[in-house]
Amino acid sequence: MPKPIIDKAEVSIDLPNRFYHGSFGRSSNYDVKVDEVGVHIALDHRGEEPRHVAFHLHHYLFTGILETIANEITEKNELPDMDSDRLREAATKLAQALS
Repeated sequence: MPKPIIDKAEVSIDLPNRFYHGSFGRSSNYDVKVDEVGVHIALDHRGEEPRHVAFHLHHYLFTGILETIANEITEKNELPDMDSDRLREAATKLAQALS
């Protein structure tokens, strides 16, 4: 079920002969599906200039991304407290779901 984006996402795609850049803010939605192969993420903006971006990350790639995020946070330790709290809550829910 699509959920509202409460912050902002920016997407850039750089192809040999084209460059695409779009943002998805508070008037946009995201959707996440998980299946046996990986995680599907979609961003949708409805309005004057509709945009849709979707990608599928296989589980091993998604795991690598999560590990890299953890390493970056450990090395830099620069997240604002509010972001740290929300991220910690989400990580706890993910860990519980995997138990």
